Amino acid sequence: MPTVAVIGLGRMGQPIARNLLKAGYEVVVYNRTPEKAEALVSEGARLASTPGEAARATGLVLTMVADDAALEAVVEGPDGLLAHLPAGGIHVAMSTISPELSASLTRRHQERGQFFVGAPVFGRPDAAAAARLRIVAAGPTEAIERCRPILEVLGSQLFVVGTEPAQAHLVKLAGNFLLASMLEALGEAFALTRKAGLAPQQFFEIIDALFGSPIYHNYGQLIASQRYTPPGFALPLGLKDVRLARQAAHALQVPMPLASLVENHLVEALATGLQEADWAALAEIAARHAGLPPAGA
Repeated sequence: MPTVAVIGLGRMGQPIARNLLKAGYEVVVYNRTPEKAEALVSEGARLASTPGEAARATGLVLTMVADDAALEAVVEGPDGLLAHLPAGGIHVAMSTISPELSASLTRRHQERGQFFVGAPVFGRPDAAAAARLRIVAAGPTEAIERCRPILEVLGSQLFVVGTEPAQAHLVKLAGNFLLASMLEALGEAFALTRKAGLAPQQFFEIIDALFGSPIYHNYGQLIASQRYTPPGFALPLGLKDVRLARQAAHALQVPMPLASLVENHLVEALATGLQEADWAALAEIAARHAGLPPAGA
C-alpha cells in the first residue's frame, strides 16, 4: 500500500487519517497546531514538521483545510507541498474551495509535472468517522484511478464527474447551496408551525416520515430541538460556501436569487451571535423574524 499524507487535522481530517490507519495505510500527518496530531501519532501515524515534508515523504497528499486561504498556505512557499511533491505525485484537495482556486492549482501542479485531483466530500464528522462520506472527484484519469482505493476506504460512494478538478469543487458548492436552501426552508416551516402552537417534535416526525431522508432527519432533529452546539458544520463555513457558490454563479452568469437570500440570513445569524453554532442555526433567523423565543430562552 502507498504511504499517504493527510494535511489538516480538524473535525474532518482527523477521522479521515484514522480510517486510513485502520485500513493498513502508512499515514504521515501535518497540522498547523501539532497538538491535534498527538492522538493519531499514538495510533501509528508519523508527524511531519511542514507540508513540504509530508509531501516529500509520500508523494500522495490529501488536504482537508478550512478555506481557500488555508489551502494556499499549505501549498505555496518554501515549505509548501507544491515545492516538495515529487514529479508524478498527487495532491487530492478534499476541502470545499472555489473553482477558481481549483483551476489555478491544476495549472500550478501541471507546471511541475504533478497531478491535482478535486475530491470534496459530502458528510459531517460522524459520517467521516464511519467512512460513509460521499466523495465527488474530478481530475486526470490516471490520478483518479491511483487514488480510487484510498477514496473508497473513506466513503460509501464515489462519484467521478470529469477530468477537470474544478468540476468536482463546483458540484460541491452546488450541493452545499441545496443544503443551505433546505435549512432555510426547514427554518421557515418550523417557525410557521411553532407560531401556530404545534410542538416542534411532532412536526419533525411528520416531515421525517414525508421525506424519508437522512439529511432531513438529522437537520430536522437539530432544528426541532434547537440544538446547535457543538457544531458538526460551523455556520461561518456555511456562509463561506454559499458565497463561493454565488461567486461561481456570477462568473457563469447564472442568477441565484435564493442564494442571495440565504447568504443574507447567514450574515444576520453571525451578526446576532451564532458564530459558534452549527449552520442549522440558520433556522433561528426565521424563528426570530416570527417573534419566537431564541434557542435556550
